Amino acid sequence: MPYGYLGSMRTRPGCRDDVVAILLSGVEGLREAGCELYVVGVSDQDDVTIWVSEVWRSKEHHDASLRLPETRAAIGRAMPMLTGEFTSQEVTVVGGLGL
Repeated sequence: MPYGYLGSMRTRPGCRDDVVAILLSGVEGLREAGCELYVVGVSDQDDVTIWVSEVWRSKEHHDASLRLPETRAAIGRAMPMLTGEFTSQEVTVVGGLGL
């Protein structure tokens, strides 16, 4: 059964676009790592929050992706621009458009 992750993060003022660029910089390799869907979203009314939706072949694929050197480097670049306020929800994906 596919594994889903839904989360949000808050950035320091003026840093949202830089963090979005970091989040999107490695999308080319995600499918090879087992990612079926990776969507980054922002709001026109809130300039510090980023939402991320992911669907992976399995939780193990997601966990393994977090250990990749390029993922760890991206996290290291983004962390100084984040406030530490995160939300997350793990879900079991049961279907939908695009899957």
